[in-house]
Amino acid sequence: MAAQDGRLPVNALTIIAPIFGIVLIGWGAALAGLISDKVSDGLSEYVFAIAVPALIVSTLTRPGMTGEVAWSYWFSYFGGAAASWFTGTLIARRRTGIDRRGTILHGFAASQSNTVFVGVPMILQAYGEDGAFPLFMLLAVHLPLMMGCATFLVESDANKSILARLRGLALVLLKNPIFLSLGVGMAMKALGVTPSGFPKALIDAFAGTASTCALVALGAGLKRYRVLFDLRGATVIALLKNILHPLAVWLLAFHVFSMPVAYAGVAVLFAAMPVGINAYLMAVRYKTETGMIAASVLVSTLLAPITTLLWLAVLGKT
Repeated sequence: MAAQDGRLPVNALTIIAPIFGIVLIGWGAALAGLISDKVSDGLSEYVFAIAVPALIVSTLTRPGMTGEVAWSYWFSYFGGAAASWFTGTLIARRRTGIDRRGTILHGFAASQSNTVFVGVPMILQAYGEDGAFPLFMLLAVHLPLMMGCATFLVESDANKSILARLRGLALVLLKNPIFLSLGVGMAMKALGVTPSGFPKALIDAFAGTASTCALVALGAGLKRYRVLFDLRGATVIALLKNILHPLAVWLLAFHVFSMPVAYAGVAVLFAAMPVGINAYLMAVRYKTETGMIAASVLVSTLLAPITTLLWLAVLGKT
């Protein structure tokens, strides 16, 4: 088990209240008609294409942003993700009316974290500078690995060669602003390039809007999801995502492997985030289980203030 870092704990409510308070305000504004679907879509696109990439580049190129990620860190997080994915798929197979692709997407939803809209602001708030490096390293690996596995498994029975599937995945990733900004930020860091003057001011200006805009966009987008599509099934996926996934990571990070306490905490909180929007986008793309996955996004997000508070308490952030 990793050693304790000796810092004074942070009150968990001061971490989650602003995060989920902004989400609820965005949701309420959308329900009241103060934010239209067009505005919500535009805000989401801005966050995904500009604000969060700027935050990533700004953070990775910050002086003193260094660290080393051991294999135990990756095994802990993705081992927990695999456990939740397998469980979600197994449960879906026991239900009638769900095809092979649908069972895979159930498992994917149970292990795919909402990193951009909730994970980044939450973890930076909880662990600050100590958590920034492991957070963005995990973000860099999480996106291509999880999306790659889901795409490969769903299309494994398609009439495409492995090379064609890998080529399609590469094209998707190369068009993804988050993936590109991670590459740019790590390249600049490796070359010792640190923005200054006007470029730094510009990057920081966009980066400063990322958290609030992301949370408002998430809240406004929740209006489109319908819980009543299958409340029981959506709740099962939400509990797997919010409870089983971080539980498996916590056991591995704190009781099987050894790593700095901030790294272990980041991995657990990353896993504790609600179902990510990528699960819904995959369901739409493959035209299966769309309603169920959409409902699970909403249910897991609504449960997240409670479950995140519990995990922050487990991590000593109370």
